[in-house]
Amino acid sequence: MSSHHIVREKQEPALLVMTMDHFNEEYLGQLLEWSPTILVSAKVAEKVLSTGIKIDIIITPENELVNTQEHVKILAAKDDDDILEAALKHLIAEGYPAVNIITNHFQAKEYLFYVDMIDLVVFDEDKKIYPIKSGFSKWQTKGEDIYIYHPEMIHEFSVSGLEKINNNHYQTVKDGFFSFTFEPPFIFIAEQL
Repeated sequence: MSSHHIVREKQEPALLVMTMDHFNEEYLGQLLEWSPTILVSAKVAEKVLSTGIKIDIIITPENELVNTQEHVKILAAKDDDDILEAALKHLIAEGYPAVNIITNHFQAKEYLFYVDMIDLVVFDEDKKIYPIKSGFSKWQTKGEDIYIYHPEMIHEFSVSGLEKINNNHYQTVKDGFFSFTFEPPFIFIAEQL
């Protein structure tokens, strides 16, 4: 296989673009490296196309018409608030194992239903957000910022290798592993990009 081979067998995470505002082009390049299936909301389709990125699917509210390029599918959503749900349901139905999502509006409750069905990584401006299960551990260098979402919903919470900065902000105390244990079955954490 040559280095220019395009991977389209759903081995790589799909890429869902909800916004392009405030997202680092270097990180975008990394997400596009293996030619993922690209889904975009109709609101950002023109901006994405203007960067030269080939779109596979545009998600649009049912009542809005979209001018599109040849070979671009249209996926209907009930309304603007349903675009994320329509995209995730489509990816799960099509058998995608994972998706990277670029947004500037992360609300954990919007993703809770899908955590067991597809691997999610959400990029919200300067943060990489993903769900973890109790017992999760990861190696990081000293001084890295780690954030947890909805600490008020978490019970029997303990951390190792992290120092608490405030209610949802932690920092790694040294080079090495940090870990979390908690109830419920999973929580969302974020790392600075």
